[in-house]
Amino acid sequence: MLRYRLKPAPGVKLPRVPLGRRLKRDFQRNRYVYLMLIPVLLFFILFRYGPMKNMIIAFQDYKPAKGIAGSRFVGFKNFETFFKSRDFFRLIRNTLLLSLYSIVFHFPLPILLALMINEVRHSGFKRVVQTVSYMPHFISVVVISGLLRNFVSSDGIINSMIGALNPAWSRTNLLAYPEYYRTIHILSSMWQEVGWDSIIYLATLSTIDPQLYEAAYIDGASKLQRILHVTLPGLVPVITVQFIMRVGRVMGVGYEKILLLYNPGIYETSDVIQTYLYRYTLLNNKYSLGAAVGVFNSLVNIFILVTVNTTFKRFTEDSLW
Repeated sequence: MLRYRLKPAPGVKLPRVPLGRRLKRDFQRNRYVYLMLIPVLLFFILFRYGPMKNMIIAFQDYKPAKGIAGSRFVGFKNFETFFKSRDFFRLIRNTLLLSLYSIVFHFPLPILLALMINEVRHSGFKRVVQTVSYMPHFISVVVISGLLRNFVSSDGIINSMIGALNPAWSRTNLLAYPEYYRTIHILSSMWQEVGWDSIIYLATLSTIDPQLYEAAYIDGASKLQRILHVTLPGLVPVITVQFIMRVGRVMGVGYEKILLLYNPGIYETSDVIQTYLYRYTLLNNKYSLGAAVGVFNSLVNIFILVTVNTTFKRFTEDSLW
């Protein structure tokens, strides 16, 4: 049975339905959606918002034997210790540079891949390309790091390829030189994640009205013009949201791979805030310092996220909130 919602006549105001009644009606109509939401809410409450109460140890000289209630309050001493450490500027520089390089070189690639796959008309070939590009995402970081160590070793495939192009090249382990680490990290991340990151753009492309392409074709638009004036405008809202979310994680880097690849000889370019947390706080039982560094990292991420979102909201129609 079809239901029609009648619009009130101009100048006539309908009585406002109370919020409780609207919520009850919405729950009755979408009760299965609300039931599916329960596990998500439980996850965030237990593992995201619940532990936030323990941030107090960032302002304490925390001793596990005494607990949070029995540990001594020291104010901002842990933050001062981190800010005055000789590693502070190196950690900030390495974290920001790795994130910046990832945004500049990695972020556009999934968009380009999605555009190219969308233009493929042979369905079998399209599925093969999608499968091949997605597969590296499901390989464990441990396996990826082991492969990278073999590839960049003195007798690895990378040195063999460079030696074939440049006979004067002296074979050496590339992970022993700090100037090569950022390139290795970014290129390997691009190879592993570009296919997976393109899924959301491919899903968005499937929602664009085909009649827009037909109208553009009838008007004489070339394939490139149809991409520029039909496809890309349809992707702009998703690109904006993805960009804001990526910039909001600018202080977060794939530290698992860094831990598996780096060594003291390349700390100059590979050591980031998360690896510092692991090496100097968790391994040395400096929990208060680690909590202070974590709070600082989160506050910077929140500030950057709010700033970027506000900027996009002011100058464009797309934003997270």
